[in-house]
Amino acid sequence: MEQDLAATVAALQPRALAELAELVAFPSVADPAQFPRSGCEAAAQWVATALRAEGFQDVALLDTPDGTQSVYGFLPGPADAPTVLLYAHYDVQPPLDEDAWLSPPFELTERDGRWYGRGAADCKGGVIMHLTALRALKEHGGVPANVKVIVEGSEEQGTGGLERYAEAHPELLAADAIVIGDAGNFRVGLPTVTATLRGMTLLRVSVDTLEGNLHSGQFGGAAPDALAALIRMLDSLRAEDGSTTVDGLDPDTAWEGLRYPEEDFRKDAGVLDGVELIGSGTVADRIWARPSVTVLGIDCPPVIGATASVQASARALVSLRVPPGVDAAEANRLLSAHLEAAAPWGARVAVEQVGQGQPFRADTGSPAYEAMRAAMRVAYDGQEMATAGQGGSIPLCNTLASLYPEAEILLIGLSEPEAQIHAVNESVSPEELEKLALTEALFLETYATGKKG
Repeated sequence: MEQDLAATVAALQPRALAELAELVAFPSVADPAQFPRSGCEAAAQWVATALRAEGFQDVALLDTPDGTQSVYGFLPGPADAPTVLLYAHYDVQPPLDEDAWLSPPFELTERDGRWYGRGAADCKGGVIMHLTALRALKEHGGVPANVKVIVEGSEEQGTGGLERYAEAHPELLAADAIVIGDAGNFRVGLPTVTATLRGMTLLRVSVDTLEGNLHSGQFGGAAPDALAALIRMLDSLRAEDGSTTVDGLDPDTAWEGLRYPEEDFRKDAGVLDGVELIGSGTVADRIWARPSVTVLGIDCPPVIGATASVQASARALVSLRVPPGVDAAEANRLLSAHLEAAAPWGARVAVEQVGQGQPFRADTGSPAYEAMRAAMRVAYDGQEMATAGQGGSIPLCNTLASLYPEAEILLIGLSEPEAQIHAVNESVSPEELEKLALTEALFLETYATGKKG
């Protein structure tokens, strides 16, 4: 059976390439300020049509509270079978600088053994991974579990539409096991499940010091500069070595598990020669187990066209990644308090919460993890499953864990380091797509058999 499934998955790869090309072609950025809503609507319709073609029932475009659509479908299995929920998202990050792409971002392109295009790995490839696994099983006696599929439409924006919808309709996504197809292997060819996710809080901080901008020659030196005040506030969020220092947050927690060699991280991150890494402890400590602050943007005059002025106002968008064990709401409170306390010269500070998501930690000793371990061992030619963390956030995981505390949640996917998700020239490894589709098919077989037994 295992060899037959592997052969079938391999035979389905040309179809996977063709369908991923169709899906990547939709510019489904879930921000109407940047891209027309029609790109997301077309992608959602494509997913719904694909599910109906595979025999899914109750296929629906769910209008979520943030104004986007998620796609749902249910594929019934044997009467006594467990229910498995498969998750992916069809929305993507903006392509950033399109001129920096070596091929058009919304045109899937084969190059150097990889498939390039925005969303190829994150996470339209995850949609294709699910479809391929289910098709392979259907050719070998049918899908052995009841399968629910949910494909989100606003994951990259963090606006929480699907989370709120699930809370309002708690029966919809109920399952015995949940496979989140939005993570990735630690390395190409190294089968990996993600056991922890950092949470996130996102703040917009505004600083005001003057009624209006002033001539820097006439007033500079005494007039309080809002931009200078903001710079001091933001600088207070890091120690001399670059470690995040938010008053009240523990900066020294440690990661126990897979190691991340510094030389590998430097290569993965594209750190320039001679530039040091920031922070202390191991790389895994820094990116998986500790808080991390990032200034995502600053509103201030651009260099071109700047005038000789003392700035009356300035604004920044600040992200704080929150490790497992820390409540995101408390981290938000601490970050807000830190920024307000750090404001110099009595500057007026306003802090607005823009987004928030709780961290996540999985139970890796559960039956579903044992089934995934066995599936990965076969799909990856005897290699044992590794367990890693992930610095990013998937707030839906905590919503699902809260709604379905008995469900086992697993995170796998195609976003290994070479995929360069969220950056220019995002790509997916076709070998990873094949092996992970096979992994998922084997997992469904093994898990369903174990639950029946």
